[in-house]
Amino acid sequence: MPTNCVMEITGLARVVVDTSVWIEFFRKQEPYHSIVSRLIDDEQVYCCGIILAELMQGAKSDKELTVLDDFPRVFPFISETPQLWATAGKLSFQLRRKGVTIGLSDCYIAVAAASVRAQVATLDGHFKLLCKPAKIALYPLL
Repeated sequence: MPTNCVMEITGLARVVVDTSVWIEFFRKQEPYHSIVSRLIDDEQVYCCGIILAELMQGAKSDKELTVLDDFPRVFPFISETPQLWATAGKLSFQLRRKGVTIGLSDCYIAVAAASVRAQVATLDGHFKLLCKPAKIALYPLL
């Protein structure tokens, strides 16, 4: 895998769109709006509960919440299991022992994406540090 964790795309890959990219999508910021729109059209977007919760927490209106309420009907969600949470906790522990502190939600998103062999589309620099230990690849955004 390249050192920057971005893999070349072959075919239509599963992509977990992180909260940071969804925010730019909803703000209609380019190139993120076009990229996510294409991923949605190609049915490549996967989601997980923590991303939905983060988006709902940051919603600015009831209208935004209504849009987010549709996510479970629109996108496949990665099944939450005790094993995924345990793996995320262990990953966070191992990184902390090496002097790297990454939030549990980012660790969870990484291990959830790895569990379905999905790439992660993110603007959060922490995910570069998660590539090797979580065995994930980042989706190229530029």
